[in-house]
Amino acid sequence: MVTKQDADLSRADSLAREIFSDVANKWAFLIIETLGDRTLRFSELRDAVEGISHKMLTQNLRMLERNGLVEREVHPTVPPRVEYTLTEPGQGLRATVDAMCGWTQRFLGDIEAARRRFEA
Repeated sequence: MVTKQDADLSRADSLAREIFSDVANKWAFLIIETLGDRTLRFSELRDAVEGISHKMLTQNLRMLERNGLVEREVHPTVPPRVEYTLTEPGQGLRATVDAMCGWTQRFLGDIEAARRRFEA
């Protein structure tokens, strides 16, 4: 049973903080954004998420699956075909990821200007 303490981000031992720490990383965001409404194989995801290593993709997919955000389906073929899809909670998080991507695009110029001022 989930308690109020589990959902309290201000508590260091809360489940909510652990989940937030898991999903609030660039690779998880990019995987969620890339999957969108699609089902993709591991190799398709690796090709679509530029710069991610095999190891990082594997670790992040496992974490997303553990947290119920991604569903992994293994098809009994030779070699096995493995596909990944966002679950309903994953789709819910995708709305937040989409908003973050939109925010980044909207304010990228402001952020670049602030960085130049800071470095000067």
